[in-house]
Amino acid sequence: MTSITRRDAVRRLAGFGAGLALGEGIVRGQSSEITVAGKPVEFVVSSISDTTVRITALPVSGGRIPADDSLVQAAAGRVVARRTSAGSQTIRAGRLTIRITSSPPTIHVDTSAGQAIQRLTLDPVSPDVSFLLGSGPLLGMGEGGPQFDRKGAIDRGRNGQGGYQLRTHGGRVPIQWLVGTEGWGMYVHQPLGAFDLSGPQGRLTPATDAPLDVFITTSSDPKAIIGEYARLTGRAQLPARWTFGYMQSHRTLAGPDEVKWVARTFREKQLPCDALIYLGTEFTPSGWNTRNGEFGWKKENFPNPGVMIDDLHAQHFRVVLHVVIEGRRMSGTVRDACTPEKAVPSGRTADDKWPDDRAVACYWPYHKPVYDLGIDGWWPDQGDGLDQPSRLARIRMYWEGPQLWRANERPFALHRNGAPGMQRYGAFLWSGDVYSTWETLKTHVPVAVNTGLSGIPFWGTDIGGFVPTPEYTGELHVRWFQFGAFCPLFRSHGRTWHLRLPWGWNTGEVGPSETRGYTGGAGDVSELHNAAVEPIIKQYLELRYRMLPYVYSIARECCETGLPMMRALWLHHPDDSQAVGRGDQYLWGRDLLVSPVVEKGATSRRLYLPRGDWFDFWTEERVTGGREIDRRVDLATMPLHVRAGALFPFGPIKQYSDEAVEQPLSIVVYPGADGAFTLYEDDGRSFDYRRGEWMGIEMRWQDAERRLTLQLAPGSRMLPPLRRDIDVRLAGNKDSRRIVFAGQRVTQGL
Repeated sequence: MTSITRRDAVRRLAGFGAGLALGEGIVRGQSSEITVAGKPVEFVVSSISDTTVRITALPVSGGRIPADDSLVQAAAGRVVARRTSAGSQTIRAGRLTIRITSSPPTIHVDTSAGQAIQRLTLDPVSPDVSFLLGSGPLLGMGEGGPQFDRKGAIDRGRNGQGGYQLRTHGGRVPIQWLVGTEGWGMYVHQPLGAFDLSGPQGRLTPATDAPLDVFITTSSDPKAIIGEYARLTGRAQLPARWTFGYMQSHRTLAGPDEVKWVARTFREKQLPCDALIYLGTEFTPSGWNTRNGEFGWKKENFPNPGVMIDDLHAQHFRVVLHVVIEGRRMSGTVRDACTPEKAVPSGRTADDKWPDDRAVACYWPYHKPVYDLGIDGWWPDQGDGLDQPSRLARIRMYWEGPQLWRANERPFALHRNGAPGMQRYGAFLWSGDVYSTWETLKTHVPVAVNTGLSGIPFWGTDIGGFVPTPEYTGELHVRWFQFGAFCPLFRSHGRTWHLRLPWGWNTGEVGPSETRGYTGGAGDVSELHNAAVEPIIKQYLELRYRMLPYVYSIARECCETGLPMMRALWLHHPDDSQAVGRGDQYLWGRDLLVSPVVEKGATSRRLYLPRGDWFDFWTEERVTGGREIDRRVDLATMPLHVRAGALFPFGPIKQYSDEAVEQPLSIVVYPGADGAFTLYEDDGRSFDYRRGEWMGIEMRWQDAERRLTLQLAPGSRMLPPLRRDIDVRLAGNKDSRRIVFAGQRVTQGL
């Protein structure tokens, strides 16, 4: 982004006098000098959109906002006012009004009707800033930390696995984006710091000396608020379709026969799976490579890696490799030149130390020999010590680097660390090395919600938890797997890794334990002969693959609008106070309500249905919302409810996401309200969709007329096959009707 200095602001203002939009104006105050932290400052007010304003406090003596890549260029906005003194005169920026008063210096941001949106009070002596917390739950702020409502917490803004209660809450990715559920959002771009949300007002204590740079937005529509954050930090890139299939991680490997056994067993048992992931050596005694940071294959496990990768590809598995770096800084891009003075080893130096500084242009080429063998994605681990710009540079590298060699293939990378703007580079994030406990599973439901609200849409956990404990039983694994089936990243991983295999709970052994004395839940070896687990795992694997048309469509919607795939109920039910306050449930897209079972031995699940009518997904019974209900459950059942008016597409069961299956698409219409849904398709792999090679089928349901209409979305075209057979039925009715869709508008009564 372009830095703003006081001189820049004055120069930009010179041309604005006659050309400002109606209701905006340059205001120069002359009353009293504004002093912050003992120094005079100048406030620069910029209009980003009708509903978003940027306010920057720069030292009068000269100063600039440190440049970084978290903002997109368009976020600079248009300067509409500057102030070096307080006064009562109002500044207009779109539909917002701003006043700056003194004693202490306070920035008032209101709607044009005078409704208070935010008050930023700057300490005249210290660099601290206080702000309003609002009356409703306060959400966002990245991954991890205290959940669900952020009020009452002190967030020190620490990144990584040491950030906050790793065992249960997972790793921390601090994003200084606060979401007020009564209709506002605030992104503190600079400075980075700690947030005290424990009092009647919030307080930011800067950890850096960067000038204050804050964006404030408001809307009665929560979707617009989330869309404005995407405007500032960028919209997500669409991942390849296979990345929404199931991924199976491996840890300590027992040689090439075990690698082949896992792949073969998935296909023999007809357990859907898209990707096999191999951990590096050192975190595990025997992984894919010789040592963390190195790119040489461990011959004991992969004696002929090219042949093994070809064999796995022939069985329609993608191959993903784990890779580790440590250090403090990473800079540049893959297109820069690697000069000799920037060159460092891929891993440790000769004296067994990790280099502090890495240039992307020098580090990325180490990947090429492995990439040339045909691997399909990367799992960049570690990096907790990298600062925020370095974390983003690393994430960007794993998006742009693969495109140097496979220009028309969407890359995949799964990260442990993140930063604002990471979504622009198609990044997936997982929650770190959590423990296998019921409390961890329970906590991860609101963690998912806040991560999605923070601009990180492609998120998931280690299904089953990374570190096994006596609580880790077949029951806990099943409940975690059910939750994972409704996360963007659908992946099992952890120590005692054979228990992470779908059939692992009925083999009598845990695999290489890596955990002293662990033999199953509470030491009960009978758990290792639990025949109930695999059939339930298979049920949810097949359900996920049947739902891929819906999953891929909401992923595309995420990229277009900024809305996450896992959504807080607030996003679609802001006028329902009970829905707004629920952090133990979430919406999968707009239409499916997910209520994970997170209690040991549960026979029922108390959940809240927002106002309106809903359908029990499993029984298709209509249920009136606006109330709590108790849904009976057995081990195979996680409550799912579908909104009345939903049009839900299902595909056939597949063993991998790109498998060609001749069975038709089916659509279930859930009556009781009008509805619409756009089914999105492309080739699932390339960037050709950017050139118009995509198909959208707009589906509309008119409830009073019981009429369904299908037509091509504007800008799309019919993709092969040019004739689609689609079976349509009403929820609660087993009879279906066949629609033939060939690109022309078609209507069917039901």
